[in-house]
Amino acid sequence: MPRSTVHRIVHRVTAEVVAVRHKVICLPKTTEDLAAVTHGFAGLARHAAFGKAAGAIDGCHVRIKPPSGPDGHCYKNRKLFYSIILQAVCDHQGRFIDTYVGWPGSVHDSRVLRHSPLYRRAIYPPPGHFILADGGYPCLQRPLPLITPYKRPVQGVGAQRFNSHHSRARSIIERAFGMMKTRFRSIFLQALEVHHTFVPQVITACTVLHNICLGAGDIMAPEDELQDDMPEDEGENELEAVSGAPWRDLLSAEVSALEEVNPDHDYL
Repeated sequence: MPRSTVHRIVHRVTAEVVAVRHKVICLPKTTEDLAAVTHGFAGLARHAAFGKAAGAIDGCHVRIKPPSGPDGHCYKNRKLFYSIILQAVCDHQGRFIDTYVGWPGSVHDSRVLRHSPLYRRAIYPPPGHFILADGGYPCLQRPLPLITPYKRPVQGVGAQRFNSHHSRARSIIERAFGMMKTRFRSIFLQALEVHHTFVPQVITACTVLHNICLGAGDIMAPEDELQDDMPEDEGENELEAVSGAPWRDLLSAEVSALEEVNPDHDYL
């Protein structure tokens, strides 16, 4: 088969899949859907204090071939390979409910966040709810409620308990990325053999297919990957932001109060 024919087929099929993304990748539409998500995150965290968690967010680097031209170096990330960033929010089942793709690998996660529609439109999650994020993101109350773990070294048993439950719930986004990478190994485990301007469409198509597979009950166990524990700089927010640290302190106090009554976990 001629390469030009393969090229046309790949681009046409990818475009067809991407065209339905808003039907497949969408925020909870009803109060019942939202309640199912928050109940699921409380179950993942194994603590009722996380019953207002409405998603988990993280960034994923997708390997690409080094782009030619003077801007090619912008795609080299801090792990020294060329990549494009996928920012995604998932629910308690690992289903993507929001994606934002296309920034070069050298850009920090917090900057990608600040430019995303999720942050700028601030339409999700509803008031009183929050999204779980790792230490690479700022802890915020507005415009996007993000609850991050306490930074290391963690001071006090209460903060350690909070971080433990937070990690249990937030790790679902890492498992979602892992499932998608395992399912599409030829795309995510080596540099993509397409032009870097077409990579966002390929990644988006994979996120759509990931959700379709989960909806059909086709669940794949993710392969283990080394976690990135390098400290991150939270950077500056372009929009006026309100810290979520006091909210996090209240959640931590709730975790400690309930576990003083019913301690059922060991903390190392």
